[in-house]
Amino acid sequence: MLDETLVSEVLGQARRGGASFAELYVERWRRRAVRLLSGEVKEATSGIEYGAGLRLFYGTEVVYGYTNDLSPEGLLEVSETLVRLKGQAGQVDQAGRGGLDFRKAVAQGLHAPVVPLSARDKRYRLERLLEAEAGARVGPEIVQVQTQLLEWEQEVLVANSVGAWCEARRVRTRLYVTAIAQGEGGLQTGVAGPGLSVGLELFDRYPPAEVGRKAGLQALTNLRAKPAPAGPMPVVIGNGFGGVIFHEALGHLLETTSVARKTSVLADRLGEKVAADCVTYIDDGTIPHGWGSSEFDDEGRPTERTVLIENGVLKSYMVDRWGSLLTGYRPTGSGRRQDYTFAPTSRMRNTFIAPGNTPKEKLFEGVEFGLYAADLGGGQVLPGSGEYNFAVKEGYIIRHGRVEEPVRGAMLVGKGPESIKRIVAVSDDLEMGPGMCGSLSGSLPVEVGQPHLLISEIVVGGQA
Repeated sequence: MLDETLVSEVLGQARRGGASFAELYVERWRRRAVRLLSGEVKEATSGIEYGAGLRLFYGTEVVYGYTNDLSPEGLLEVSETLVRLKGQAGQVDQAGRGGLDFRKAVAQGLHAPVVPLSARDKRYRLERLLEAEAGARVGPEIVQVQTQLLEWEQEVLVANSVGAWCEARRVRTRLYVTAIAQGEGGLQTGVAGPGLSVGLELFDRYPPAEVGRKAGLQALTNLRAKPAPAGPMPVVIGNGFGGVIFHEALGHLLETTSVARKTSVLADRLGEKVAADCVTYIDDGTIPHGWGSSEFDDEGRPTERTVLIENGVLKSYMVDRWGSLLTGYRPTGSGRRQDYTFAPTSRMRNTFIAPGNTPKEKLFEGVEFGLYAADLGGGQVLPGSGEYNFAVKEGYIIRHGRVEEPVRGAMLVGKGPESIKRIVAVSDDLEMGPGMCGSLSGSLPVEVGQPHLLISEIVVGGQA
């Protein structure tokens, strides 16, 4: 994407100016979106972004700048500006003089698409969205359906002053369906939105009509649901996107973004028992075609499978370069950013509770009265403590060990570090669900996941 000599000159100028480490990140984005509302095209957009970000370290202090002028003059101006901003701090060594001998690494296409985005025309995409809408109209109560297709292509180059040079191409595709039902229960919504690091073969893995049908059935279920009860009770949380609770209320506490600053209640607790014995919690950037997968992170390090909690014991954090400098922990290939306008920080990739050995049906046995949170929606989390509240998109009452009538309006309220200690049993039906996660380095594609699991007690906010 850029000439090696130019990259070497930019990084060398920063090192000669006193930076102890310099990193150049270059990317080219192409994003497309098509959205239909009740069969009519409401949005059809395509855009290209091209730019670079330069990060300089002065010990553990960091300065960052970016530009969309990738000419030699534009890039050298950013480097010169950052050096002037920081002054002549730091000690210059010979690595800052002369050309750099880069060790080049190119992604091998582990997550490459089978059906490239360029293989199909606009009509093909429109037909798939119409299929999804038809699938969502599962009854006359469905009064509105929105379908959306998102496509991303990203080329990345990361080079730094210790000679790393990494190039990668990332492709992601997501289909999103929202169905609205109207009846005696008012207006109720159902949502389905599969996404992977794939091309248009996403439609083979997730047939659009089936995705639409899932959204439509959820809307109908919520339409006939009664108000949820309130109070502390046992809760069975569904697999797949049910893992969003622990992503938000536990995962962020294990990123060195918060651990290094001592703002996480789980900081400095490696080797301690922090969860129930049946809990193993993993962040894995290597899952083939995972929504949050990549072969290299945005600092140019190979991604990896990081076991964060094993059988209840805290084993690791998610560590980026800056976090490693402050804590001494080994980097885990977790440095991520939204785009070149953000400096990278430690972030989750595909994070999930590993499968257990309890059959799903056994989770409900012995629950006299509780809630089955089959699907979760959005929520809020208090950084540092992991206090959360999450909406239940699809819920049912558990009565005498049986799943019975649907309920709506339920909220799950608790603290991640406490809830993970109250997990009684974990099933073996692991599923993953895509989402977007916002933090210091912007909004990123992540997967969350878990099997069905039973928590002995969570406060359910509903209608008493």
